[in-house]
Amino acid sequence: MSFSRVLQRAFCTATQSNAATTTNSIGAISTNLYKERNLKRLVEKFKKSSELYRFRTKTPIYEDTVRRLAAAKRFKWIEEILEDQKQYPDFSTEGFAVRLVTLYGKAGMFENAEKVFDEMPEKSCERTVLSFNALLGACVNSKKFDKVDEVFRGVSQKLSIEPDVVSYNTVVKAFCEMGSLESAVSMLVEMENKGVEPDVITFNTIMNGLYVNNQFLAAEKLWSRMVGKNVVPDVRSYNARLLGLASEKKTNEAVELFEEMRNKEVKPDVFSFNALIKGFVNEGKLEEAKQWYRELVKSSCALQKWTFQMLVPFVCKKGDLDFAFELSEEIFKRRLLVDVELLQVVVDGLAKASRINEAKKIVKLGNTNTYRRYNLQLPSED
Repeated sequence: MSFSRVLQRAFCTATQSNAATTTNSIGAISTNLYKERNLKRLVEKFKKSSELYRFRTKTPIYEDTVRRLAAAKRFKWIEEILEDQKQYPDFSTEGFAVRLVTLYGKAGMFENAEKVFDEMPEKSCERTVLSFNALLGACVNSKKFDKVDEVFRGVSQKLSIEPDVVSYNTVVKAFCEMGSLESAVSMLVEMENKGVEPDVITFNTIMNGLYVNNQFLAAEKLWSRMVGKNVVPDVRSYNARLLGLASEKKTNEAVELFEEMRNKEVKPDVFSFNALIKGFVNEGKLEEAKQWYRELVKSSCALQKWTFQMLVPFVCKKGDLDFAFELSEEIFKRRLLVDVELLQVVVDGLAKASRINEAKKIVKLGNTNTYRRYNLQLPSED
């Protein structure tokens, strides 16, 4: 069925009472847009689909389309589809305007986001802390860190908007991305002075920055401060601390913290397991690293390439070619995209140990699989 027929059917069903049929038609339009590989045609189809009110309520369609265009650096086309939305009455509602501001921000187009924000009063659209936060988020997502303070303090004062916890969390995120961790920590004091209670996102953002930047003691103090405020740690809180403990080679404490997670019914994710594996790799403890890899496999977590990027060079260096071969097979089984050098190390190690059949199998998997050609080679015999 052609796209025009799909769209025509959606328009027809939109005037009927059968909501399920309308939803199915919107689903067909979304599928058609998702499958469209020609980006110029995607833009035209998107604009035409936007004439349908039900389509304009589907935020994920907008997000996916903008993401694809941004990845292709088609910023003029992003501007074309988003500016086209302003003709609809939806633009007079703050929620719809916030969507446009946010999408421009995710595309790194802060000036456009700011323009949408400035135009809202022309459409009798009230600007509250909701749209203020969207503008602030667009500023951070666009990496316009030099404008963060201007938006946070200048715009809020100009429009008499009181920043809330989301506002402060966005500024905290900006400071952490800039590497200004002291400034991020200082925001906690300002929040408390303003009567805004930091939440788990506030603490997670700062703690992660501190742990990642090897400021372990400062991060531990912040953990205690969080617990003292009765802010309940979530999986991201634990993961940040697990990674910090792993980096400090405190794997025994990391294992205890992992068990605490389970006891408090905080479900570990792949990053939790990877932190422990990283810790034991850092300490050169092969059997423990293998044990926690097995635990990860047994869990319901989806394995990621980072696990293998940590383990494969480590086990090869330790001379455990059986495990290296097992990991290599698992990479292909799970269709993970890893660096060719990672697999070539295994092939070279197997060949050097005269395990030619296993080396040939990895080469064959690398060069004949259906998702990526690795061009692996057996080392020359001379």
